[in-house]
Amino acid sequence: VQLQASGGGLVQAGGSLRVSCAASGRTVSTYTMAWFRQAPGKRREFVAVLRGGSGSVSYYTDSVKGRFTISRDRAKNVVYLQMNSLKPEDTAVYYCAARPVFNVQYRDESVYDLWGQGTEVTVSS
Repeated sequence: VQLQASGGGLVQAGGSLRVSCAASGRTVSTYTMAWFRQAPGKRREFVAVLRGGSGSVSYYTDSVKGRFTISRDRAKNVVYLQMNSLKPEDTAVYYCAARPVFNVQYRDESVYDLWGQGTEVTVSS
């Protein structure tokens, strides 16, 4: 399975952006899918995770709750991160990640088997 992230760009504070993570090689509809981000000079951090299966159970880091939404399109084999009310502190390279089975340590990047290449999001003040 390969992951390809896209959709990053430059947006003003308060604006919205949707980044995508397209999977190829096999379906990831049952996979746990996550987004991480890495701001300049900082460590990569967890943003959001979506559990596999028929439900849409998701978890978010506190700083993005109520502003970001993770979702998937099973038919297209794509996972999205809709980002609203963006702030300058959301500026980072956003990475998608995946693993076949949900892990309670979902905030830990080391539990993920697959990674996309990252897409850059810049929020201007």
